[in-house]
Amino acid sequence: MSKRIVLAGGCFWGLEAYMRELPGVLDTEVGFANGRMTHPTYEQVKAGGTGYAEACKVEYDPQVISLRTLLRHYLRIIDPTTLNRQGPDIGAQYRTSICYNDDGERRLAEELLAKEQKNWDDPVVTTVEPLVNFYAAEEYHQDYLKKRPCGYCHVNLALLDEPLPPEDD
Repeated sequence: MSKRIVLAGGCFWGLEAYMRELPGVLDTEVGFANGRMTHPTYEQVKAGGTGYAEACKVEYDPQVISLRTLLRHYLRIIDPTTLNRQGPDIGAQYRTSICYNDDGERRLAEELLAKEQKNWDDPVVTTVEPLVNFYAAEEYHQDYLKKRPCGYCHVNLALLDEPLPPEDD
């Protein structure tokens, strides 16, 4: 039985391109998470003020990839200390957030962020929040970097070729 998690990590194109390639990820969909209006458009979210974050819904097989491993990959491709910004994208719509579905996911996300803090001098500002809503982005945003391999991406996709470092206890 598959599971889903929604991750916000700046521009959703690179986040989706990275997550899609992980063994055990069954599907990805980019969209907008935890905002204040119904059915927002990309232009509305990009303009700011909607409360939404660009995000990626990741469907995965927990028998192949654990949520812990998935979140560790997420944390390796974002800067969790930058508030409302990733790369050159600036604004609350580019915040980093783990949008959980239940208390187990929340506890795991909080644990991993606490461990992650040890790697940074600045405070980790990635939020852990319940998934309130998610709306898919327009079709042209889905699999954007697959359709446009030379498109903009702040995520280092070369990290896919490197194993995750061992986890500190």
